[in-house]
Amino acid sequence: MTTEITLPFDKGFVSSFSKEKSEPAWFEELRLKALEHFHELPMPRPDKTKIDKWNFTQFEQHTVKSAPYTSLAELPEEVKALVDLDAAKQNLYIQRNQTPAFISLSEDLKAKGVVFTDIFTAAREHGDLLKKYYMTQAINADEHRLTALHAAFVNGGAFLYVPKNIEIAEPIQAVFVHDNAEANLFNHVLVVAEDNSSLTYVENYISTVEESNTLANILTEVIANTNAKVQYGAVDTLAKGITTYVNRRGVTGRDSRIEWSLGMMNEGNTISENTTNLLGDGSNGDTKTVVVGRGAQTQNFTTKVVHFGRHTIGNILNHGVVKDSATSIFNGIGKIEHGASKSDAEQTSRVLMLSEKARGDANPILLIDEDDVMAGHAASVGRVDPVQLYYLMSRGIPKKEAERLVIHGFLAPVVNQLPIEKVKQQLVEVIERKVR
Repeated sequence: MTTEITLPFDKGFVSSFSKEKSEPAWFEELRLKALEHFHELPMPRPDKTKIDKWNFTQFEQHTVKSAPYTSLAELPEEVKALVDLDAAKQNLYIQRNQTPAFISLSEDLKAKGVVFTDIFTAAREHGDLLKKYYMTQAINADEHRLTALHAAFVNGGAFLYVPKNIEIAEPIQAVFVHDNAEANLFNHVLVVAEDNSSLTYVENYISTVEESNTLANILTEVIANTNAKVQYGAVDTLAKGITTYVNRRGVTGRDSRIEWSLGMMNEGNTISENTTNLLGDGSNGDTKTVVVGRGAQTQNFTTKVVHFGRHTIGNILNHGVVKDSATSIFNGIGKIEHGASKSDAEQTSRVLMLSEKARGDANPILLIDEDDVMAGHAASVGRVDPVQLYYLMSRGIPKKEAERLVIHGFLAPVVNQLPIEKVKQQLVEVIERKVR
């Protein structure tokens, strides 16, 4: 049974928006079909978090008008801190609310056939390529109401395509700037690494407004084909009041690898799903997530690695800090399907609570349908170790500074994995601010 929900925009609006963006017919059809099936689909059900009262569907503005940046010098200071303004080669996309505001890709990468652009330009200029991968292999529009809602109302995002045998050494970066309190985000990011290619992609979601009564519905699809390697880093810092659903999902081919490094620092209520489907034999999925929850926010993080191929390896590492009256739930799922012999599923989730009213929960789950495998899990929920504090304080370090050092040490395994130094520094500063 599903509850009837009236959406703020109808079929006519969706069709008109698609035509305004000059989208190919297949893209418009996908939107309309998703909208048609929205009411038939259930809401997602994150374990141990009730979301029936959360607002994921009601919004007043689908798009807001924002001016593009004529140069990087126009960026807000918070955004300037994330990018290398002096780099000779800029592989950078900046989206301002829903407006593609700045795009740069080196001539060298263009000559090699690399595509990096906004999702609408990709639909117009690389339609056949986008159609092959867009919501066909990783995420389907009809999984539940929020994926259907996303497919119908996509209003931003990026497309990165790396051809066969192309290895990109330097990181490619996207920054999604939220500077209008009325802007709702339906961003779709699609990253494709063809056979024997490699890339590093890093994205930031950053609000420059303090509070916003809006929603974000963000989907990411990563396709790593045979022997490809994708490093995917993200730091999310959306404002208080934004209800966020974010689903980042990867699919691996034979002998390929996807590495996720995620810093989840939103100030509003958040549901996050991060899944890696290891389809190809010998493929590898590695996920590291760091979270800081504060105030009265509720957050639920489900990290899942599903083993389909033989000799696959999946690792999950979740570290969270919770303070004030916030709640953070971590669901770690390692699933080994029948036939995925010689596979290895490992996971560790640890939650550190800094106040009496804070609530943290770590739920490790192993689902094994094959005999000849390895699997293991570890989980802990607790407070700052008094022995560690005593050790630091005995060497003259004040208690507050000692706590800060313990927290940074606790979160370092994820923070240190981010491949862009300025993004790493931003995450450190956000953590400092949130645990202060």
